[in-house]
Amino acid sequence: MTENNSTEDSGLQESFLSHLYELRDRIIKSALAIIAVFLCLVYWAPDIFHLFAQPLLLALPAGGKMIVTDVTGSFFVPMKVTMLVAFLIALPVVMYQLWAFIAPGLYQHERKLIVPLVVSSYSLFIFGMAFAYFLVFPTVFGFMASYNAPLGAEMSTDIDNYLSFAMTTFLAFGITFEVPVVVVVLVRMGLVPLAKLKEIRPYVIVGAFVISAVVTPPDVLSQLLLAVPMSLLYELGLLVARFYVPKPTDDDTDAASGADTQASV
Repeated sequence: MTENNSTEDSGLQESFLSHLYELRDRIIKSALAIIAVFLCLVYWAPDIFHLFAQPLLLALPAGGKMIVTDVTGSFFVPMKVTMLVAFLIALPVVMYQLWAFIAPGLYQHERKLIVPLVVSSYSLFIFGMAFAYFLVFPTVFGFMASYNAPLGAEMSTDIDNYLSFAMTTFLAFGITFEVPVVVVVLVRMGLVPLAKLKEIRPYVIVGAFVISAVVTPPDVLSQLLLAVPMSLLYELGLLVARFYVPKPTDDDTDAASGADTQASV
């Protein structure tokens, strides 16, 4: 009896260690992919940062420039932006490594769902960032610049502060655009019924405006630019989720028919 227990414990320990080793290898491969892309882009780091800051530069008045208040800011900020771009480019590799790690523990029908979820999540996150870059940034920066003109204030932004603002905004809109995926997963996994999600629609809309008020600058325009897409994306998720409602199994059907028979008796 003791030998069997020790053998089982040894097997569980070996299995746990093998999973740790595999996870380590997956993380190393993901990191190498990001570093490889970063090394390919690092030569163009100043150009990448200039493109990254283009929405703000276009909103600055004639002769306006961005400033550097940190001694090392002119070097590290472009490096951070380049690393962000490298991560986005290498993100499919990172997602593949994650999928390869968890795939052996999934059922066949769950594996079929992983690939569409990964592709849609990545695409929607990129779309969210693009929405922020091409629409939100020009609108917000132009709106803010119009306030400086009557005051006679010079609009100069530190590049590190701009990076922090842009990263927060990119993350907010990237996550916001994942709303349809979240809705589909909740319905497909049977965690929340589709009817319930439709029922709480008014609360979701209110929550969207509350979240936008927290993560965006304190002006109505930028809040609307986040809250309205979030609400529309929730509606899109409800439409798509109709095709992923889990079908009742044979056991569920038998249980339901049994309950009906008992009720009739």
